[in-house]
Amino acid sequence: MTCLSVEQPDDLVSRTPGIAVDFVRDWRQAESRLSAGHRTAFQHGYWLGAWYEAFGDVTPLIAVISDVATGKDIAVVPMNSHVRRGIRIVEFADLGVSDNNAPIMAPDAALDAAATDAIGKALVDSLRALPDRFDLLRLKKMPAQIGGHVGGKPNPLVSLGRIGSCSLNRNLVLTGDDYADYRASLKRLQLPRCWRVFSRLGNARFEIATDVERAREILDVMDVQQDERMRQLGSPFVLNDDAHARFYREVARRGVADGYAVISALVCDKGIVATTLGVRYGATYVLLRISHTGKTWANFSPGLLATECTMAALHAQGLRRFDLSIGNQDYKRRLGAEQMPLTDVSVALSWRGMPYAWRDHAAQELRRHPTLAAIAARAMGRSAR
Repeated sequence: MTCLSVEQPDDLVSRTPGIAVDFVRDWRQAESRLSAGHRTAFQHGYWLGAWYEAFGDVTPLIAVISDVATGKDIAVVPMNSHVRRGIRIVEFADLGVSDNNAPIMAPDAALDAAATDAIGKALVDSLRALPDRFDLLRLKKMPAQIGGHVGGKPNPLVSLGRIGSCSLNRNLVLTGDDYADYRASLKRLQLPRCWRVFSRLGNARFEIATDVERAREILDVMDVQQDERMRQLGSPFVLNDDAHARFYREVARRGVADGYAVISALVCDKGIVATTLGVRYGATYVLLRISHTGKTWANFSPGLLATECTMAALHAQGLRRFDLSIGNQDYKRRLGAEQMPLTDVSVALSWRGMPYAWRDHAAQELRRHPTLAAIAARAMGRSAR
């Protein structure tokens, strides 16, 4: 199970105990470690179990970081390794399906500045020492805090980069306790009018799937609706290929019954009009996918209405934090979302990885200067992103 354990000398970082890093190549052997640890929704066992099963073209690489003096686990970092253009890369278990990534942290981990620096350094040193001869470590979309805004843990791996260096951000809505007040603040959206128009359809209703069979039916419709929408926009769509379809249905199979996977729909006699897919963990719901029938019933904004109905239903169950996902579409701002920064990290693990790390760092710096970024993008013959 363990490929390597690297121990740091006690005096490497003052006031910080030695750190050992073990690497596990099978998620099933790692998932029991820190089962009660602080994590985001995307380090939940349902999500990672489905991910490692569905995406078999990458190699699992899970780091287990522990305190040498006590033997206690400090963190588990779910990652994978793969080769791209001859470069051996280590990344989070993501492949674009996770909105954010972070280690799973022990509830009692003491994380002062010295400890966070030591954890990051230990991970990098241990990766460099592996016989795999990895070239590049890329850790993308990391939040600074793990496990919510109250009682969570700082993310020690952001110390390897710069806060806010990611081009993407979270969009967080805090509704407060009175949902009627929150809804009243959204006057521009005209949500009551949208519901009245929708309710004129035969047997119009909103529902959240409570069993796996219904969840799969909604996901099937979601794939079709999103594929049609992407074709209209002339954009590629991959979320309905074999691996992605298997992944989302496995998340649903594992998580619908206890409310982790939240799959909802607007339904009428003519079928499913709009759908949403999100995950719920602790006090936070994260919206991941929305689909709707396109222009047929665009007069009542079905995707937006399905999103707001989902938020209202979960608020009634006690949730107050709604993460509307990465991407800064206008409707998120209109729903009152506040942008929350994420952090990217790129570390060269060998001389072969240095040009790629330098390029990543240059791109991160350009994001801090939009004018220069636009000039650089034009110089390369493409529009700025």
